[in-house]
Amino acid sequence: MKNLLLFTVLIISLYSCNKNDPGPGGGEATGYMSLSAGSTRNYEQINNNPPTAPAPYTTTSTTRDTTIGARTYHIFSNSATGGSEYYNQSGNDYYSFQKLPAALGGSSVENLYLKVNAEVNTSWSQAYNVTVSAIPVTVTIVNKIIEKGISKTVNAVAYNNVIHVKSDITASSIFGPVTGLTTDIHSYYAPKVGLIQNTTVVDLNFMGFISNTNTQTNIKTATIL
Repeated sequence: MKNLLLFTVLIISLYSCNKNDPGPGGGEATGYMSLSAGSTRNYEQINNNPPTAPAPYTTTSTTRDTTIGARTYHIFSNSATGGSEYYNQSGNDYYSFQKLPAALGGSSVENLYLKVNAEVNTSWSQAYNVTVSAIPVTVTIVNKIIEKGISKTVNAVAYNNVIHVKSDITASSIFGPVTGLTTDIHSYYAPKVGLIQNTTVVDLNFMGFISNTNTQTNIKTATIL
């Protein structure tokens, strides 16, 4: 259970701040993401524990949309996984959608990961019910606007009007809260480009199981059509 529990925390934290923040309908929404078909964003992910060489991947805006529940999601492809990513912009709110693996119950989760009109120190929370080794687990993510309108340089490129979001993760099961879990997750979003950097640190020391994750995702280049 412990390995799967960590995986649950990681998968929700990573997808909630992952890659892109498109708008509906395949249009030209530009807020904090341009959706133009063919636009690409090249990233590299670095594992700092243990240190590994950067793993590059590219997300590409397709011409396709799909309706999931009450929202229309624009579809991006991911070169590393060969799969699709689903994102929606509803006014000033940005959502992602992901179906979790069967090992986690196979449920589908929708995450509000960015509120561009929120003031600094605004926070919002969401709870997800998943199944880990037949045991119901509730994972709660709290996002908070830390900074707005800042400048940030990633891979020698300076981005302006950047929004900094901090995410905290907690988990509980029928046995009570998962103690010994700490997270330090930061995401930075730039106009039109979307995510330019994410750092994810997750430490788990639960019932004798110890695991430490430390990754960083940086944008390398972007071609916005």
